[in-house]
Order: sequence, then C-alpha cells, then structure tokens
Amino acid sequence: MGDYSDSITVHVPSDRLFAYLSDVQHLPSYMPRLTSARPQEGDKVTVTAHIDPPGAPERDVTSEAWLRVREEGKSLEWGAPGSHDYHGRLHVEDGEEDGTCRLTVELHTEHTEGEQVGQGIQEALNGLKRSVESAER
Repeated sequence: MGDYSDSITVHVPSDRLFAYLSDVQHLPSYMPRLTSARPQEGDKVTVTAHIDPPGAPERDVTSEAWLRVREEGKSLEWGAPGSHDYHGRLHVEDGEEDGTCRLTVELHTEHTEGEQVGQGIQEALNGLKRSVESAER
C-alpha cells in the first residue's frame, strides 16, 4: 500500500497533452489492461479492463470510476470506489524546451504494493507518451 509518483517528458506542447488526457475515451490507448472507457453523467466513467489475476482465470471486468478534469493547473484526478482506496492525479507542466511538457502521475492505493505499482505507472507513462506523440505526427 502507499503513495507512488513518477514523471516523463513528452514531446508535445502542454496544452495539447492536457487536451488529449481530458478526453476519457483516450484512456485505453495508454492505460495497461484497460479496454474501454465510456463517460457517464457528471464525473462518472464506466471502464472495462482485461485482467489476469494470480490463481484465477483471465477475464474482463467492468466497473465504475470517476474522473475530474481541472483546467486550472492542467490536472486530472481519478479514482475508483472500493476497499483499496484507489485514486490518483495526472499533472501537466510546460517543459524546459519549446514543444515539450512534463507529465507527473501520483497514485495512492491500499491494494497492491511496491514494484508492481511502479511498473504499472511506468507502463502508463510510456504508453501515454507513445500514444500522444504518434498522434502529433
């Protein structure tokens, strides 16, 4: 359990990255195992993920989550109900070079520990970087 954080430089302007992140339907393009994300009323989102839990069969699961877009400060906050207290924040800042930005992910969970969470964050950051940079080409 705990708090995790990591960052990556993305070679697109911060406004463009934030606009990409703000579109809920882009979530499956960069979130590992997520296969669909459908916006609902308000800040609610229905997500489906393909999971392969240890000791159990592979399967698709659908659940409700929430996503809040914060225009001021270019951040997104998200979470999912349940006992694991899963929530996080994405924050976009202008980069040191023109046409780049810095994306930081902060995550809190009571469910999974250590290396597995860090790897998941890295997968999401790298997937997002590939996805948004290739959309710019």
